[in-house]
Amino acid sequence: MPGSGWSTAADQRFNVNLSILFTELPLLERPAAAAAAGFTAVELWWPWVDSPTPEQAELDALKKAIEEAGVQLTGLNFYAGQLPGPDRGALSIPGAESDRFRANIDVAIAFGQSLGCTTFNALYGNRVDGVDPAEQDALALENLVLAARAVGRVGGTILIEALNRPESPKCPIVSAPRAIEIVDKVNEATGLGNATFLMDLYHLSMNGEDLPSVIERYAAKTGHVQIADNPGRGAPGTGSLPLEDLLDQLRKAGYDGWVGLEYKAGDRPSAESFDWLPREARAAR
Repeated sequence: MPGSGWSTAADQRFNVNLSILFTELPLLERPAAAAAAGFTAVELWWPWVDSPTPEQAELDALKKAIEEAGVQLTGLNFYAGQLPGPDRGALSIPGAESDRFRANIDVAIAFGQSLGCTTFNALYGNRVDGVDPAEQDALALENLVLAARAVGRVGGTILIEALNRPESPKCPIVSAPRAIEIVDKVNEATGLGNATFLMDLYHLSMNGEDLPSVIERYAAKTGHVQIADNPGRGAPGTGSLPLEDLLDQLRKAGYDGWVGLEYKAGDRPSAESFDWLPREARAAR
């Protein structure tokens, strides 16, 4: 129930996704808002949807906002096209979008590293009408290998995320096993072992997957976890997912990484959507 507080929250490390929460505020005001709500860690989708290589002044302004808020950037998406919007990534899209993804790799890594962040989500992208899926998959593997090697040079990790079929019907990665298959292919190609699974419990539940089984099978290959309740993609307690139990299972399976809050606040201010989480459990430990 919202407001009741999670008994196991003290065992988790939460961060706030500033691309879906606090969006009622301008981007540069969101880090301070997260800090005011008691959080000390944040993550972001690529904020410049029209540019994989924004002006240095824009990068510097966001870096300053994060630093002045006193929060840690713990995760960042590579350029993924129009997200939020119709796109679901750029790296499997032949032509200009693939080029934009490649142009973004070093920019995103440098920005993340300047804030101590070395975890980067590489969203795959939709199927393109008239293009052989095998051609897209070959391009995707090539680009994921490029990204994994670049991130490897800073001791970092890339994430491969499974989305959900109802909301992303053109995305080919809509199950945990499919995402794991790509994780394994990237690691086999690079030998680095730094490609990992982004386990978004909302997306997996939308796919009808057996979440306890997914955790049991893939916790060891999971580099990041994101949560929202289902139905509705709202805060924990607004739907029917047993998120507290699932995160407890993940922790017992050895996952000790971040849990990203990637849910919609609904018709209330974002700051009011954290009543399920005791304030003392919001600061990272």
